[in-house]
Amino acid sequence: MSLLGLLLMGCQVASSDPGPAKASVPDQPAQRPAPELSNLQPVNVSAYIPPQCYANTIDERGGVHNPCFVCHHDGWRPNFIGDGSVQTAYDLPDPALNNPWTNLRVDRRAELAAIDEPELLAYVRRSNYREGDQLLLAARLSELPPGWDQDDDGSWSGYVPDAWFEFDARGFDHGPDGALTGWRAYAFRPLPGAFFPTNGGSIGDALIRLPKAFRRDAAGVDSLAVYELNLAILEALITRADVAIEPSIERDLGVDLDGDGSLGIATIVHFQWAPLRGQTMRWVGEAGLAQERGELELAAGLFPVGTEFLHSVRYLDVAGPERRVVMAPRMKELRYARKRRWLSYSELDAAAAEDAKQRIDFPARVRDVFADLERGASTGIGWVMQGFIEDAGGELRPQTVEETMFCVGCHSGVGATDDGIYSFGRKLGPDAPARGWTHTATDNGHRVGDHTRADDLGEYATYLIENEAGDDFRANQELLARFFDEHGEPRMQAINALAEDVSPLLLPSPERALALDAAYRLVVREQSYALGRDSVLAPTMNLHMALAPAQPTGIEVPVHGPRDRRPRPVR
Repeated sequence: MSLLGLLLMGCQVASSDPGPAKASVPDQPAQRPAPELSNLQPVNVSAYIPPQCYANTIDERGGVHNPCFVCHHDGWRPNFIGDGSVQTAYDLPDPALNNPWTNLRVDRRAELAAIDEPELLAYVRRSNYREGDQLLLAARLSELPPGWDQDDDGSWSGYVPDAWFEFDARGFDHGPDGALTGWRAYAFRPLPGAFFPTNGGSIGDALIRLPKAFRRDAAGVDSLAVYELNLAILEALITRADVAIEPSIERDLGVDLDGDGSLGIATIVHFQWAPLRGQTMRWVGEAGLAQERGELELAAGLFPVGTEFLHSVRYLDVAGPERRVVMAPRMKELRYARKRRWLSYSELDAAAAEDAKQRIDFPARVRDVFADLERGASTGIGWVMQGFIEDAGGELRPQTVEETMFCVGCHSGVGATDDGIYSFGRKLGPDAPARGWTHTATDNGHRVGDHTRADDLGEYATYLIENEAGDDFRANQELLARFFDEHGEPRMQAINALAEDVSPLLLPSPERALALDAAYRLVVREQSYALGRDSVLAPTMNLHMALAPAQPTGIEVPVHGPRDRRPRPVR
């Protein structure tokens, strides 16, 4: 069985040909008017707080479940957020005490029972991003509909999609003419909980692009070898670990990559970061020269200014006679992030301290999010985020300001991120094909095991044991049956087997995959994302719809993050 790229044993994007299905397909993009977006004002002022923060952690027997530690724990500096205490209480501002994500409670079971499987498969197998040599969303943005032109200047001021999702063996993206776009794909382990395909009903990928200076040698000539080395240096900085590379002649680069004190042939980028002791690192090529001139920054745990990320969120497909669950061509969302401002360690520390102070001094106040339709939303820590999502006909459109606010909360203000980003620090490493530089849809048969936390426990195993379920709301009956017995006790043999292969935890059955697709498509047709964009198969029961200020979760001892070497606390 092939699964989520490297992570899921190597799934492949299903063919856009729907095969024998005779169902109708959506209208052509040009036949649908663009929705009016530019004048919409946010209704949910706390849209940055995700639905998972309303999970009821106490069951009917008084048992306590902890999915909260996945996001909320002491950060790995320079993430100075220390929000482990959020595990113990619902620390929400007053306007957020009434749960706005009412789609979680909508009963769609009658509609789901009427799934037309051939028509649904035809829908998810048709790309809404690319058609031949045309990027559909980029084409729409080039002739900007009036309802999308917030500043009335006749042009789109934000990100215009330019990735073709045509990757070579090293993960680099190429356009139809063979030219490199600068984007490079990487495989990563999804965050426990909602990002499991069996829970969220989606398979996602990740692409990174560094500014042009990182892609050129010291003479200013484009160099793929230099670009690969700078990406390896970045990986070492974010993971705070050595990174394997192809043998590189250091003298030609003028950089001691392996940190052995001489310019020889390096096979690793050695992580060293203790500036007060003279232990620092250096970019190579044109970026290294810019760093020496003080024009580019480098620091452990931080991305350079100009770093871009692209993340497509796709439907699930059921492929072949063996009915494998794989990534579908159709995108639910396309998410983009760009780092536009450098914040030093001291500035990040001060920002975290001010955020903590504001929570204490003004507990009823919601967070200010600065955003507009065209340029996206600021995270407050140097990044701008932008997203595109399906309109009622299945075409990609810009997210509204409120819909983009949904992305901001998780990418700032929590302890789980690296400089606001989740996926890059979770990238697969040297044991994976192409050292993890491959697209999610690459079918290479590689099995991925559970990640080992700093306390020597499996990350996914810890989530299952602490949460006593496979999803944040304890609603996924397939995972409950796979990993817990009828008394709710963990099936340790199944949990321990994740050390070698995590696919049984990540992938749904074909029947569940199709139901998740259908449930999400109902939300698309309603355009009710502001009420929740989760794929809900039945009304969510383990969910608070109203909370008291600082209401206890029942969790008494917070669980440490995966990079914290302290032993896991005993409950």
